[in-house]
Amino acid sequence: MSYALIFRGHDFEYEVQAIAKIFISGVRFELCHGGEVSHAENQILTEYENSVFHVKIILQGKIYQKSSPASEKKSEQEFQLCEMLYQGLQELTGYQPPWGMLTGIRPVRKVLDELEQGKTPEQACKELKQKYQISDRKLQLALGTALVQKNILPHHLKEIGLYVAIPFCPTRCSYCSFVSHSVESAKNLIPEYVEKLCEEIRILGNLIRKYALSVQSIYFGGGTPTAIPAEQLKKIMQAVQEYIDMSHVREYTVEAGRADTITKENLQVILDGKADRISVNPQTLQDSVLKEIGRCHTAQQVMKAFSLAREMGFTNINMDLIAGLPTDTIEGFSDTLQKVLFLNPESITVHTLTMKRAGKLYHDEQYQQQKTDISLVERMTELSASLLPKYHYQPYYLYRQKNTLGNLENVGYAKSGKENLYNMLIMDDRQTILGAGCAASSKIITPEGNLTRVVNYKFPYEYLHRFDELMQKKNQIAAELEKLT
Repeated sequence: MSYALIFRGHDFEYEVQAIAKIFISGVRFELCHGGEVSHAENQILTEYENSVFHVKIILQGKIYQKSSPASEKKSEQEFQLCEMLYQGLQELTGYQPPWGMLTGIRPVRKVLDELEQGKTPEQACKELKQKYQISDRKLQLALGTALVQKNILPHHLKEIGLYVAIPFCPTRCSYCSFVSHSVESAKNLIPEYVEKLCEEIRILGNLIRKYALSVQSIYFGGGTPTAIPAEQLKKIMQAVQEYIDMSHVREYTVEAGRADTITKENLQVILDGKADRISVNPQTLQDSVLKEIGRCHTAQQVMKAFSLAREMGFTNINMDLIAGLPTDTIEGFSDTLQKVLFLNPESITVHTLTMKRAGKLYHDEQYQQQKTDISLVERMTELSASLLPKYHYQPYYLYRQKNTLGNLENVGYAKSGKENLYNMLIMDDRQTILGAGCAASSKIITPEGNLTRVVNYKFPYEYLHRFDELMQKKNQIAAELEKLT
């Protein structure tokens, strides 16, 4: 089957594609502009001509057409066209998307905006449901998350986060789109990478002191930080202690991540480095699924790694799961949830599988032909949303990504008082976060609420070879931080 998106007379291409992908996922659209002709079997035409919007959809032999006078306000035209397209695709497919027309990554921000305008939770939900056609269960999920965040998010403009990137893993999972390299193939890069990373942390520490900033949260991500040798991880954590004023730090997370990297030695390094929160991320506790996605460890190893971390004194552990992994079933996902609940971590994050182009799974023809049953993935996320609160885990952050199965969501659930501030603030885009390491992004928020991003080079070898050039970007960061004084 071939699919084409045809655009004529308007510049709302990105928004139209986003709506189309809600109903038609996992396909590659041919994009046609102006008078281009497509011979695709399935076509979606959106056109603006003489102040009128036209939508024509040919899908699986069915045809939908509608025209409507365009609003005189440019700011309203985008939503109007998307609503027309949404109604047509809904009529042809019979599918009611759980998140309705929402395509953005931050649905909770919509609820928070309504609450900050003085509306009651009931009024906020009513308005959002009417405008975006969101289902009641997703509205309640977003509302519950917003109410948890409402009293945690407020912070001073000079309170910031620090992100440290360690882009190495034992192996690359089939779904992974992050910049990460296997430890085996990149082991010769690691010592120099650690040296340069520590130097960047020193430079950021100088900026933090110069502009009297207060670091609230520190987050080591990757990759898998514990994939590098313990002595190298120790050097990085010592650099943080030496160059960063930690007197105001409220939380310090290291993604220990995969069970095949968690040892007594590196857990001790994390403890000695004063980190108080780690992640032990199985993604699934079904051995057959672990093998399918390219993980070189078993479910039993995850259980042992978790127990080891508990024995060594970690009292704040997160576990990540993914709904919709290849070959997983609702029974398997339910079994994983029950096993994780038995371990009793302080927080559980439930992601929905996202088909990113940088992931091997996206290019796996066999997987593409099988096509994961979206209703199955919905049942997995709904099971999480109904079961976890019964065990005192409440949703505290929520975000969505492009190309996520079923246009669904990723949700962090936590016990009261164990919510991760960094996770909430990185999604809210209202706190300055300085990033160190390859592909790390620094986000500076001005008093006016404007956001400036300064992104490091993407790959380790580029980060190393262009390090001096990269450090010039710190002048741009300094110029933005100057605005906070």
